[in-house]
Amino acid sequence: MLPEGARPRLHDLARWIARWLYRPAYRVRVRGRSRVPLTGPVVLVANHSTLIEPPVIFGMLPRRSVFLVKSELATGAMGWGLKRIGQLMVRRGEADRAALLGAVQVLRAGGVLGVFPEGTRGSGDVARAEQGAAWLVRTTGAVVLPVATRGTLRPSGSGRRFRPRLDVLVGEPFQLTVPRGRSGLVAATEELRGRLADLVHELDEQRAAAA
Repeated sequence: MLPEGARPRLHDLARWIARWLYRPAYRVRVRGRSRVPLTGPVVLVANHSTLIEPPVIFGMLPRRSVFLVKSELATGAMGWGLKRIGQLMVRRGEADRAALLGAVQVLRAGGVLGVFPEGTRGSGDVARAEQGAAWLVRTTGAVVLPVATRGTLRPSGSGRRFRPRLDVLVGEPFQLTVPRGRSGLVAATEELRGRLADLVHELDEQRAAAA
């Protein structure tokens, strides 16, 4: 399921490009791809540190997906392209009704909706999370699919790296109970944040063991 106005063939081409776009620069390793539900509504939540992780995740998924993208990217050729491949622009820091309604429509049609619950780029450690993902789960009954990423940030004090490893770890999908009211959203968001943080920690341990 893609939003109205999206071009499915262009979307599929973009997925193929994203799958290979960063492989010349990174050694991309994806684990747990078989855990992605092939049918039904899914809210995908992921950490990210740079603008590289979103297209990497978009490209590795085995089905079409729609991501909430910050509205600052909605201008010019990039904005045109993102809209045509079915991505939803959202204004950060406010209740963007149009974007949320578009996201609900995608999920109720059985689609995949990607959210970065930190709201903005950071260290990728998921120190905090916004409540949009929990609200979407409560509204649509979608399952949650956590995805952890590591490897795009250069370690402090290190020099240039030749094709560093970029790891993507897909976690087990889970049902998230979101009680009514704002307090319910807060509690569910904290559970979601904790699960995603645990997956990031698991990925960190895997990377340390492989170092």
